[in-house]
Amino acid sequence: MPGRAADLINIPDSFWQRADTLTALRTRDIGRLFALLRQYAGISQTRLAIACGMTQPKISGIMRGSQQVTTLEVFERIANGLTMPNPARLTLGLAPMRAPSNPDRHEQRPDSAIPARDTRLDLAAPPVSDLLSASQSDGEEDEDAVQRRTFVGLTGASLFGALLADTTRTGPAGALESLTAVLASYSPAPDTDIRTTPDLTTLSAAVAQAKRAYQACRYSEVAKELPPLLTNLQAACAVLDGDARRQAHTLAAEAYQVAGSILLKLGDPGLAWLAADRSMQAAHASQDPITIGSSARIITHAMMNGGHHQAAAHTASSLATALDRDVPRHDPEFLSVYGSLLLRGAIAAAQRDDRHTAHELLTEAEETGHRLGEDLNLRWTAFGPTNARLHRVNIAVTLGDAGTALDLARTIDLDRITVTERKASFLIDTARAFLQCAKHEKVYLALRAAEQMAHEEIAGRPSVHRLINDLIATAPPSIQRHAEAFGRQLGVPR
Repeated sequence: MPGRAADLINIPDSFWQRADTLTALRTRDIGRLFALLRQYAGISQTRLAIACGMTQPKISGIMRGSQQVTTLEVFERIANGLTMPNPARLTLGLAPMRAPSNPDRHEQRPDSAIPARDTRLDLAAPPVSDLLSASQSDGEEDEDAVQRRTFVGLTGASLFGALLADTTRTGPAGALESLTAVLASYSPAPDTDIRTTPDLTTLSAAVAQAKRAYQACRYSEVAKELPPLLTNLQAACAVLDGDARRQAHTLAAEAYQVAGSILLKLGDPGLAWLAADRSMQAAHASQDPITIGSSARIITHAMMNGGHHQAAAHTASSLATALDRDVPRHDPEFLSVYGSLLLRGAIAAAQRDDRHTAHELLTEAEETGHRLGEDLNLRWTAFGPTNARLHRVNIAVTLGDAGTALDLARTIDLDRITVTERKASFLIDTARAFLQCAKHEKVYLALRAAEQMAHEEIAGRPSVHRLINDLIATAPPSIQRHAEAFGRQLGVPR
């Protein structure tokens, strides 16, 4: 009769801290994990089979890749058989082992019983079948059920990778003082070296990097990079002339647009408006209608943030009409900026409860997306048919049509959303819809999935903090405890 796993195998603690081991756990590649155990701990297939309650041919098949581990029950059995420490279990996406209630007992049990089926929520698969499933009971689940769902990966990686991450990481707010100083300066700083001709190629690459980092929700990184970048762009606009100067103004318009977007997310409307105004000034100086249309998006957003919804909707619609008039060639770049302006106007109309205008602009934006034919990221708009549908979800939630929003959300393929910021925003919108329907567990899970995907999009936004507090205030005790812990982890003020 075989002994316990601990008697059959001896895995050093250092093994679970290896980078390749952590990668295998994070990706749930059990075949790779077994191979590493054989390589570094000298554990044979037979001993692995006995420890994990499998046959040796099964172990061999998993290591060769001809068989896969897919169910939660088997993951649990393997983790228990290997006496996997809690940090490793969490990386694999499993519940930690609870300390034994009787100190005289040496066996440990996981926090929850092993369910008969794999209860992972696969948000990466089209459609978002589990989180957005219409078949689940509308009633709240008990705490154990919530824990089972929480302790497994929502997006193919461990939720606890985010939960246990260092919560003292520096946020973008720390870089705002230097950004404020640059925004307040309408000419290059006195110590700016403008003796050499600015390199527009280098500046263009830096602006593109800032845009990419913003769309990846790396807001701290962008906030640190923007002050010197904006200073150099101010210098370029001051010393260049002709086409080079117009190109410098185009780059400045894009950089100020990023600054305004981050400031809006951080809840600083005054500085955001200043950055949006600077973006529009630079855009007009560029004499490029596409750049003007692109910068109009941040102006419209700043208006909405200040509660000027009617003016924002009118501005977006009017500038879209002007863009249509001034650009005779409706190429993909035009369609992307034009469609994005229409979407911005639709959101503004929805926020003032003007359903007719919202749906009218939204329909025209969807038609523009169909004309474009695919989801692109021209002029950093991430515009296309999928983006238009994401905005339809947002507008439905804004108008209080939660059921419609969730029905629409079920039809969206997350794999088609290539921009992290848009994907996280979509999950936040679904969380808002679930809250309107009083489906508190799903609100919590959607927010956790978004946080894992884009920490700074969740941790740094006052609007998301309000959503978390609303969840805490309205959820039943079983969900409330989890939501409160989540809020504390993020530093959400109460």
